[in-house]
This record gives sequence, structure tokens and C-alpha cells, in this order.
Amino acid sequence: MNDPDAPHPAEFRMHFMEQRLLGRTGRNVSVVGLGTWQLGADWGAVREEDALGVLDAAVEEGVTFFDTADVYGDGRSEQLIGRYLRERPDADVFVATKMGRRAEQLPENYVLDNFRAWNDRSRQNLGVDTLDLVQLHCPPSSVHSSGEVFDALDTLVAEKRVAAYGVSVETCAEALAAIAHPGTASVQIILNPFRLKPLEEVLGAAAEAGVGIIARVPLASGLLSGKYTKETVFAGDDHRTYNRHGEAFDQGETFSGIDFETGVEAAAEFAALAPHGATPAQTALRWIIQQPGVSSVIPGARSAGQARANAAAAALPALPETVLGSVRKLYDELHPRAGAPPLVDAPRPLDTTGRRAVRTPGPVVERPVRSGYLAGDCVTGSASVAGSVPVRATSAYQRALAFGVRRPVG
Repeated sequence: MNDPDAPHPAEFRMHFMEQRLLGRTGRNVSVVGLGTWQLGADWGAVREEDALGVLDAAVEEGVTFFDTADVYGDGRSEQLIGRYLRERPDADVFVATKMGRRAEQLPENYVLDNFRAWNDRSRQNLGVDTLDLVQLHCPPSSVHSSGEVFDALDTLVAEKRVAAYGVSVETCAEALAAIAHPGTASVQIILNPFRLKPLEEVLGAAAEAGVGIIARVPLASGLLSGKYTKETVFAGDDHRTYNRHGEAFDQGETFSGIDFETGVEAAAEFAALAPHGATPAQTALRWIIQQPGVSSVIPGARSAGQARANAAAAALPALPETVLGSVRKLYDELHPRAGAPPLVDAPRPLDTTGRRAVRTPGPVVERPVRSGYLAGDCVTGSASVAGSVPVRATSAYQRALAFGVRRPVG
């Protein structure tokens, strides 16, 4: 098997990368960006010089988009990016950060005064007066439908604290609610060969509304690199050890919510689909890049070699239909193997009983979370919310409006 950390093949080497419009930001970004959670915390220790080396390697390979958050290392990731960009003023990098996870996750905490305080901290960490893009960081589901929250975000833009705002979501329902707000520039959502539902529900709605899509967790926390076995042990401070069942945050953020051993088996089958000269990780990234509506994919990296290898995926030829069909077949086979029901939306837990609401074509029902369930994946077709009749719509964009509160303009 190819080494996913190895430098990429010379024939795929590039220093200029395809750029795509990131929704309503009006800015172009590289199709492969860099996620910087790894540079802050929760993936094991990364030395400062190594972190700066990752940023530099990504830029040298054509990456013009960094994604970070105020909670990554309690600001360490933002601070490292700020330092790097001060030392490399020639680097034309668009930086997206996120806010909200440093506070208790209550809807009432998502108010303008808190936004300003969180925003001030991120601007200081990054060393800028105006943030390129700030994203709500997977807030409580109701926040995405709150007109007051989005009015407050509009105020941040008016005050020139941020140039644009977006959301990072766990579910398709949350994405659709956010897309319905006229100021939403982008949606960040989990998308990878093990997580296909956003293709059916979210990407079309976003494209119709002019909203950019940032694909996160593209390698299913490294599973799709093909380098792990069932015997792999991660460090104690790595979320792949302590959050496998959602103990610390949403389970979908770790291995895309897939049981680790099941995921290792599926990853081995996916690795066999990699074209000659490409690693499994590069193949997964290339698959995401090919999906209509994706603005950028943001794999993380803990070494310069990983950053270079990830960036090389942008230069790979398009995957053939045979590979695309095999990915779909593997996805379909993965669900019963994992012991999961057909994938549906997975909102926040409703109470302390371990039961979650499930969106169905009728009244809201509850279903216990099952072992192997791919947490946070999305519903297709019609949907309903408590106290309402089922909503059926003729287009993805209309379905977005059904979840939202205001119709986008332009």
C-alpha cells in the first residue's frame, strides 16, 4: 500500500492550484485547503516548529485557504496562523475561523455581546482588524433558525469585524436552515466517501442559493488514509481515543461516526480503489473535489509531508465512473455491516436518556442511538419538525427555505 505520508509523485506536483468561489464571500480559495485542528489540540502534541512547517508546506503547494477555530488549542491554532502570516506577508491566504464552542452550548449564549467578545479574541489571535470569514461552530440546532442570531452576525459585518460569516454544522437539517438566511456565505459540513447524504440534500440547495460548501472530516479522521489497523492505538489526548462514542463532542466528528473496526475494514476496501500513483487519502480528496457544489475540502495535517500529499490531490485526474460507482456501493454496504438503520438526520440529544429525534415523513419520532450508527448524517426527501405538518418541496432550495426563516436574495 502507498504511504499516505510520503511526498506526492513528481508527476502530480504543482504550485498553482485550482481556485473556486467560496459562496457569498466573493473570494476564490484553493480546492484543497488546510484544516488546522491538528495544530491546536486533540490529535496529540504538535511542536510549534512542526506546525509552522505544515502551514508553509501547504502554501508552497498552492493552498490559499486555512480553516481554524478559537477553540483549537484554546486559540493556539489561530495564534500560529497569525504568526505565520506575519512572517510570510507574500502568502495570499484566506483564513476562516469559528466561534461558539468555548461557551456552554445554550442557544441564549449566541448573542451579539458574546459574538463581539469572541470575535475580538480571534482578531487578536490572528493579528487582523477584520476576519475573512467567521463560522458558528456547530451550535445548538435551534440557533440555525434564529433570525436574531443572524441579525447579530449581520451587525458584525456592518461593524467590519468580519467580512463574511457562515456556519459549521452537524446535520443536513441545520445546513438547510442556515442556507435560508440571506447573509450566510458558506456552510461547512462533514463529507467523505463514508458520508454521502449531503450530496443529496445540501449541495444542491447551497448551489441554488449561492452558498459555498466547505467539506470537513474528509478522511474520516484518518480512516480513509488506509494506514490504520484494528490494533492501532492513538494517544490519550487524541479525540480518536476519547471521543469514539461521542463522550466529548458530536460522535460524527470522530471517524465520521463509524465504529473504528468496521471503518478499518471499509477503508481497506476503499484503498483498493486508488488509481496508480495516488494514495487512498488523495483518492478520497479527489472524490470530494469532484462533487458539484464543493468549494474546498479541508484535510488536516500533522506533518509537512502530509500537507504536501493532501495538496497533490488537486492535480489528480478526475476519478472514472467505475470508481465513483464503487464508492457508492461501498457506502451502501457499510450501513448494514455497521448494524445501523438507514441513515437519517441525527440532531442533538433531546434529554438524558440517550434518545435522539429522527426526522421522518410524518410526526417527529424518537429512536435509540444504535451501535455503529453514523452520527450526524442526513435525511433525504420530506421532513417534519415538532408541531408542524410534513414539508414536501420540489427542489433542494425549497427544502432549505422550509427549514429557514427568511428567503435569501441575490
